[in-house]
Amino acid sequence: MITERPVEQAVEQARRGGAAIGEFIREQREQAHVSLRQLARLAGVSNPYLSQIERGLRKPSADILQQIAKGLRISAEQLYVRAGILESRQGDPELVAAILADGGLAERQKQVLIDIYESFRRENAQQSGAGASPIVPPAAAGVPQ
Repeated sequence: MITERPVEQAVEQARRGGAAIGEFIREQREQAHVSLRQLARLAGVSNPYLSQIERGLRKPSADILQQIAKGLRISAEQLYVRAGILESRQGDPELVAAILADGGLAERQKQVLIDIYESFRRENAQQSGAGASPIVPPAAAGVPQ
């Protein structure tokens, strides 16, 4: 039996992921009764590029996914999760989407911001689950800085 090498497996997994997001975008577009040409115009991409995304030949960036989400009037986070850019998360999906869409930040900076946000949410959830009082910033507690 012939097995795929790790690199070949990764390429195949990426191809399947691209196909999955493309299929999801096509389904959402058809449910919204929007033509490929209309969505391309709304998202600010070319018809051929959008067609390639839908067919799984291209994997769009987070910025392109956000533009497509706006055109479809759906949550950008849905597309990020489907594309494998973002894990399904708790918290404010619009905040995460806004961070991911900020063109003034590098991809690593975006991820660090999201990680910090999630760590604060986990910490607060643990404290509230343990009956502890929430952390109060020094200024709010009357402690001079």
